Amino acid sequence: MILSVDTFFMKNDLRAGLPAGRYMAMRAEWENIFHLSQIYSRGITGKGIAAAVLDTGIYEHEDFRFPKNRICCFRDFINGKNMPYDDNGHGTHVSGIVASGGFGPGTKRIGIAPEAEIAALKVLDEKGSGKISTMMQAIDWLLQNYRRFGIRIVNISVGMPVKNWRDPQRDPLVQKVEELWDAGLTVVVAAGNEGPGQYTITSPGVSRKVITVGALEEGTSQKRGFGRMVHYSGCGPVPGTCVCKPDVIAPASDILSCDNHRGAYRRRSGTSMATPVVTGVIALLLSAQPWLTNLDVKIRLMETGIDCGISKNRQGWGMINPAGLLGI
Repeated sequence: MILSVDTFFMKNDLRAGLPAGRYMAMRAEWENIFHLSQIYSRGITGKGIAAAVLDTGIYEHEDFRFPKNRICCFRDFINGKNMPYDDNGHGTHVSGIVASGGFGPGTKRIGIAPEAEIAALKVLDEKGSGKISTMMQAIDWLLQNYRRFGIRIVNISVGMPVKNWRDPQRDPLVQKVEELWDAGLTVVVAAGNEGPGQYTITSPGVSRKVITVGALEEGTSQKRGFGRMVHYSGCGPVPGTCVCKPDVIAPASDILSCDNHRGAYRRRSGTSMATPVVTGVIALLLSAQPWLTNLDVKIRLMETGIDCGISKNRQGWGMINPAGLLGI
């Protein structure tokens, strides 16, 4: 069975520099939606928290290397290389949404948690595809090494259609990601782009335990095929159950982040992009309150989500709410 990235569509690279800036000059879209300057002004930046990103790898973009290298580890389960690389770009983009620092000259494209660290695990090839066996190998490595690198969060912007509709909880990949959850890691997974019909959450997002992220689509429906406007984010409930999914939704359209070339940035859309938004917000929360468990985090998300006025099977508990999550 084949895993693939959950990117909906891509736009062209943006390589021109922007005016210099740091925390208070974050991308306008994050500030307009989340008011992150209030959080950063309190010294909450994700420092001390590492997120594992299981994806296509990571390019050593300037935004991860200044003022220090925040790629805390790299493991290649596809080609066995030792040095960080990304022959697709998806993993670099996802990682940038989580933790791009934007400290380089002429940049202000910072991620949600600009001082968090990234543990990049390459489980997908240059086409953005991979095998379940490779994902499981990476998860086994994580279970053995997460304490060594201070990993608290696992981001999986990867999925595949559910095969066992009668009991998706028996899916081997679902069971494997739940091992991470049971070990105390906060696992954040994409809902997939197979919506908008019911029962369209992809695996492993159908897991009862992990935090499944859908796309905030209101007013931002995407064009797919012949210019038709459609919704695409995977919707619940989980097949064979009445479990509501996704758990939360987050911005997912035209998200600007790092690309796999020097000084390059790119816009991508899809639940792949919504997922690291939530991962970054959780990194902020855990850096401020490191004693919280993954269950505590999930309960906070449930209590503070913003109701977008759409069905529970599309929005879960609502849009991610960083200020509410942190009590600001």
